[in-house]
Formats: sequence, C-alpha cells, structure tokens
Amino acid sequence: MVLPMKSSVCNTFVLLCAFSIQAHAQGVYLCSHPNGTREYRNTGDTRGCRKLELESISTIPSSSTSPSQTKSDAAGTPFPKIESQVQKRRDQDRMQILLDEVRTEEGKLAELKKEFQNGEPERLGSERNYAKYQDRVAMMKEEIQRTEKNIEALRREISQLK
Repeated sequence: MVLPMKSSVCNTFVLLCAFSIQAHAQGVYLCSHPNGTREYRNTGDTRGCRKLELESISTIPSSSTSPSQTKSDAAGTPFPKIESQVQKRRDQDRMQILLDEVRTEEGKLAELKKEFQNGEPERLGSERNYAKYQDRVAMMKEEIQRTEKNIEALRREISQLK
C-alpha cells in the first residue's frame, strides 16, 4: 500500500524535473517595460525582451577572508582610519552642539511654562468657546512634556559622550 504513494511522489518529481529542463531549454529572457522596470521571464514573446546567455548569469563568489579579519564597506574597500586628534575635535564639536541644543530646549521650556501658568493660561479673544480653550491647554501641556523628553534625551546623549 505504501508503494503507490511513493511512486506518485516519484512521478511528480520526474514531472517537475522534466518541466525545469524544458524551461531551461527555452532560456531566460530579460524584458524591459516602457516604464523602466525589468522582468525576467522564461518566454520572450513580448516586445522589449532579449534572450540572456546562460554564461552571463552568474553568482558573486564569496571572499576567502572573514568579516572579522578586515572591516570594509559595501564596495569592499577598507574603512578609512581617523586620527585621534581629528576624532577628539569631532567629539568636542558634537558636545558643543548638544549643549547648545539643551540650552535652546531649556529656554523653550521656560517660555512654555511661563505661558502655561500652572495649567491656567490666559484665555485668548478667539476662545469664547471653553472647548477651544481646553484644547489649547492640552496642546500646551503636550508640548511641555515633549520638550522635557527632548531635554532628557539630549542629556542622556551628553552623558554617553563623557
């Protein structure tokens, strides 16, 4: 009883192999569409298709060196070395930029808190509707929280540089 099942599996395998041999015999076509896209097909029945030679289809050989032996970028060239003085100057510039950003954010936070007045900012003339006033207060509260999170993130970044 098991034998017919095995033979059907074998028959299916033989059919698949025959189909792949037939497709291989037909060739591979590279079809370019008017919009610039490319498509690989096993038939070249449409306009803009050309048959590829099997020798032109190749794989990229792997390198014999391991990634741990040499660091390189996508093109295979080694990463450039940076002198320690140059790196220190870059780190100092980065630190200064982060400190400037923290000062800017702290100034913004002080202005927001001053305008917010502990959750009771002055009503504007355009806010006759109390719901508009509440929406503005909620937006101000969110902006204060966002600015505080920005300051925390900048300080974390600065602490990692030291």
